[in-house]
Amino acid sequence: MCWDDNESLATAWNDDNIAALELCATDACDSTFSGQVTSDYNFDNLVSTCGASGTITVTYTIADANNNTTELVATLTIADTVAPTPTTDIEESLLANCESVPEVPTIEFTDNCSSSVNVVFEETSSFDESNPSDYEIVRTWTVNDDCDNSATYTQTISVTLNDFITTLNERACSDDGTIDLNDYLENDQVDGTWTITQGNANLDESTFNPENVELGNYIFSYTSANNGCLNTTEVVIEIHDECIVLPCGKDDVVISKVVTPNGDAQNEFFTITGVETCGFVVDLKIFNRWGAKIYENSNYQNNWNGTSHKSSVGGADKVPNGTYYYIINLKNSGLAPIAKAFYVGSK
Repeated sequence: MCWDDNESLATAWNDDNIAALELCATDACDSTFSGQVTSDYNFDNLVSTCGASGTITVTYTIADANNNTTELVATLTIADTVAPTPTTDIEESLLANCESVPEVPTIEFTDNCSSSVNVVFEETSSFDESNPSDYEIVRTWTVNDDCDNSATYTQTISVTLNDFITTLNERACSDDGTIDLNDYLENDQVDGTWTITQGNANLDESTFNPENVELGNYIFSYTSANNGCLNTTEVVIEIHDECIVLPCGKDDVVISKVVTPNGDAQNEFFTITGVETCGFVVDLKIFNRWGAKIYENSNYQNNWNGTSHKSSVGGADKVPNGTYYYIINLKNSGLAPIAKAFYVGSK
């Protein structure tokens, strides 16, 4: 074995040997041994093999009263058989979330016979970016001393994988051109792939072309690994057609020719359609065949169903069946007012 103070160990061994020889030595001519036991012990004679280990050979001389002597030789071997040990405890098993994995601890090692300790640290992770799930981190300290005594100390961390999701909301017109989804990523998001999680569309790597797709919401997702966790960017894009300028000429205006407010859901209202997205304001005036104005609205919303001013048709709430005339002014259109006849009936 190897002690912290090998010289004290060797000195005590030598003293014990001398005491034993003095106790057991005998002399054929003297029933009572009264001689002397000496040794050439000197700790400086230790032959080192590694570290503080080594061997020391000592010659013992036994002399009787007449100075007759006998010599004995003994060898002390000081062997280092113990590997270095840590000065602090190493937690063998830990639990952690991916964003809070503890730092590698600073571990010092000591050895009872060697002045230097060689430490090799290794860390491995079972995290698989292609198939992410909970994983393990294994930390290993392999230590050896000058005498090649070796030991391995291990710390295993069971890591719970978390996915940190950032959701972005955007609107885009179907006629605005292609959209590069990579513009929504942070600089450290790499090695991921865009996928469509909602909506019937196609992607060319990171490029989305909204032309010719149905209007509505499309959701795109991009997941990448970041320091043992997952970062997901989710982009919700509402595709609309507000930027599309539709033809808004006189020929696009569709005006009711007949109004039959009889409750059958057919031609119930006087309607002006075809220009709903043109930004026009409809100014409507309706007259009977004698030129009396029976209805007027400067912001008409397709909601006239034959009602009239009582002064224009007596006491009735509805105009009588017959031919009527309208003047329509489409404000902001640049078009001339439109005037024409139409029929109001009960069938």
